[in-house]
Parts: sequence; C-alpha cells; structure tokens
Amino acid sequence: MNADHRIATRLVQAGLQRTPFGETSEALFLTSGFTYSSAEEAEAAFDGTKPHYQYSRFGNPTVTMLEDRLAAVERAEACRVTATGMAAIHAAMLSHLKTGDRVVASRALFGSCHWIVSTLLPRYGIETEFVDGHDLGQWRAAFERPATMVLVESPSNPMLDVIDLRAVCAMAHAAGALVVVDNVFATPLLQQPLTLGADIVVYSCTKHIDGQGRALGGAVLGNKEWIEGTLQPFIRNTGPSLSPFNAWLLLKGLETLALRVEAGCQRAAIVAEFLSQQSQIGRVLYPTRKDHPQHELAMSQMSDGGTLVTFELKGGKAAAFEFMNAFRLIAISNNLGDSKSLATHPATTTHMRIGAEERARLGITDGVIRLSVGLEDSADICEDLARGIAAIGSSAPRRQAAE
Repeated sequence: MNADHRIATRLVQAGLQRTPFGETSEALFLTSGFTYSSAEEAEAAFDGTKPHYQYSRFGNPTVTMLEDRLAAVERAEACRVTATGMAAIHAAMLSHLKTGDRVVASRALFGSCHWIVSTLLPRYGIETEFVDGHDLGQWRAAFERPATMVLVESPSNPMLDVIDLRAVCAMAHAAGALVVVDNVFATPLLQQPLTLGADIVVYSCTKHIDGQGRALGGAVLGNKEWIEGTLQPFIRNTGPSLSPFNAWLLLKGLETLALRVEAGCQRAAIVAEFLSQQSQIGRVLYPTRKDHPQHELAMSQMSDGGTLVTFELKGGKAAAFEFMNAFRLIAISNNLGDSKSLATHPATTTHMRIGAEERARLGITDGVIRLSVGLEDSADICEDLARGIAAIGSSAPRRQAAE
C-alpha cells in the first residue's frame, strides 16, 4: 500500500501479506514451528543469511502482519508485539536497563507499572524516582542527574493527568534518557508520542485495539535499531510471545478502531457533560472539557478526549459502591476500551496495591470512578448513570442486566 495513505486506510490495509491462495482476510498461521527444505536452509535461517521463520516464539507470519500494521499506523520504524500490555512494558524496560541505571517515572501510573518501578527494578540495583508528571519543575530537578529511562502515561490511569510530552522528552534526552510513553488511553488515533519526542511507545492491545473483550496483547514501537538490537533479543530469549490467534483477532480489531474510537469519544463527551450537572458528583475529568486541569495542553497533543471519563462522587466509597451496584447496562469491570461501557472503582481494584498514601497523592479518593464509555446509545448510558445516582443512600443490591 501507499505509505502516504491516511490512518484509517493504514488500519485496514497496512502489513497485509496474502498467501498464494489470495485470501481477503489475513491468514491465520496456527503453527508452533516451521520446516526447511534442507539442513543448509535451516543453518542459513539461524545464522541470519536467509530470511525464514523458525519458531513462533521468535516470529510468525500472522504476528508479523500485526507488527507491520501497528508500525505503519504509529509511523514507527519497527514494532514487536507481546502476550499482554504488561509484558510490553516489562520487555521495553528490562531489555534496556541494567544494574546501576536510573529510571525517572511519572507517579501517575497503572498499578502494575507502578509496581515495576517501585518494587521490581530496585531489586536489580536500578535506581528509581517518581515525580508528579504535570509538574515540570519536578522533572527539571530529577534531570539534574543523568538518567537512563523515563516512563510516563499520558493521559494517566485513572485520573487523566496530561504530561507535557514535548518538554519532558527534551529534558530527558538532555539527561541521556530514553523516553517510554504508555499511550493506551489516547490510542494512536488521538496522540502519536513519537512525533512529540518520545523514543518508545507501548500499548496494551487488550484495550481499544481489540476493543471487544476477546484477547490479550501488547505492543512496543520505536526505531528499527533499538527494536531489533535491544528489544528483539530479549523477547526471543525470554518468551513473552503473542499467540498467532490473538494476533489475528487484534488485526481484525484494528480494522474498526477508527470507527470505534470516534464514536466512543462522541459518547464520552456527552456523558462527561451529563455527569458535570449532577449535584452528587464533585468533579468530572475529561480532556476536552475546559475545566480539566491540563485542558490546553491536552488539546495541543491530542485530537480528541478519548473514551475514558473519571469522576468523583461526594459520598466516598459507600456512595461509589451503591452507585455501581445499581447499574443495569454498565458492567463493573477493571478492563477498558471495550465496545461495552465498563466502570471500576480504582481505589479497591486497579490501584489498590499502591497504598492509601500514594493514592492520596494521585487524587484517587474513595469516591473516584473510572468509566470506560462504550458504543451503546449515549442516552442509555446516561440513564444508567442516573439510576446509579438515584440509588446513592439506598444500599440497594445490584440488579442484573437480564432483569
């Protein structure tokens, strides 16, 4: 396909490799290994003198199509996919870091990412430091000493904090650091961190890229030299490989990503406006709203607000639980980016293990709800939210959707 094709076209056509059978859908290669015409060909495959698939842990034609398509969408030189989003984060960091290195990370990270930085890396003698991501002064202070890597989410999970990626990348590079951006909330449609100065972009493909609750997957994108020279040997030898079947599902998910994200953004903006009018809700966070703390910055980096809305109920945990337990349409789930609307209570789920003190620093109170807005009619979503608000104080048991 033409490299100048627009992103919606790349989402459907990029990376396509048809077999001699001329299939329209991407071929699914459910095989663990591959054969060779001779012992000499096997030797050439393993010494790199002849391109040939060897073992699906190293590479697979269906997986390659997904990697090539994601790279084309992100305008990256190369991509490697992994079994999960956390495998992508882990591989991106551990393939590059060694004892004595230093990592600076935004404090606002998904719980498992926070654990890697706060707990896992120090076990290997890697120094780590957290900063408040929206505070450029803290970044400047952190980069007064050399650093090896920076890890950020923007917008962050779950409070939708937005980081000035251009400024942070410039400071990080001056300090010698490689910048890794978790772009899962924005998706490649709404924000492309490589154009803002980032070196590496990671995704949980489980979220919007699949978008239908079917498959786990992750992706790491960057320049060809780093992907092939640093990341690929780590993935090859540690084995966080993506199954061909999940790669095929993610390829099909990419075909509708633009349509789903656009529709989700439209609905999320309507939902955020509805929530802002409810007296039981203290604050609503959504990047396109002018009352978002980093609204102008968000709109300078993103083309739309995304499918996530975060808000805080005034009544704390009790109100939050009563609110969610009254849903008939919205599901309680810690996943996001799905075609179905999903709500979670971060303090008792995704961010439980970072501790109350750290949650308080991030503004994750017991009243905070993270809502992943799906593709249902926005009026129906708002009606379900209204049902939840009406239930606050009632302690009514949750009704099942089938009722």
